[in-house]
Amino acid sequence: MVQVVFVCLGNICRSPMADAVFQQMVKEAGLAEQIQVDSAGTGGWHAGEKAHRGTRQILAKHGVPYDGRARQVAERDMTPKTYVIAMDSQNKADLEARFGTHPRLHMLLSFAERAEVIDVPDPYYTGNFDYVYELVSDGCRGLLAHIRAEEGL
Repeated sequence: MVQVVFVCLGNICRSPMADAVFQQMVKEAGLAEQIQVDSAGTGGWHAGEKAHRGTRQILAKHGVPYDGRARQVAERDMTPKTYVIAMDSQNKADLEARFGTHPRLHMLLSFAERAEVIDVPDPYYTGNFDYVYELVSDGCRGLLAHIRAEEGL
């Protein structure tokens, strides 16, 4: 079983969006039995809360189901075989400061084909959930292709 954990700051906007989008892509590819997907935040302020209303709305607009709850990233998420996918460079730096180097820690947009930025901007502050959805979708497509190639799926 391949494990993927998306990580942002509070686990209510970007990482749950990526979690839902990637889960949908995995399911459509017929890989739900081979790839397990989750998300977490570097902070625990929102633990137990639903995803931000804007995230839920944009996912619903695109027909992507999601019913997860926010949680803080934990040591169990950092196994050497887990793909840990940070939404921005600060999230990545926070993960490295807390857990050290990780062989499969990547930035989501390093897998994007069309993105002109490296960090997925936090729509909690900008309200631009449509733009974030486009970036996340692009990154998730590339990530799935990468995992399929790496894992022989």
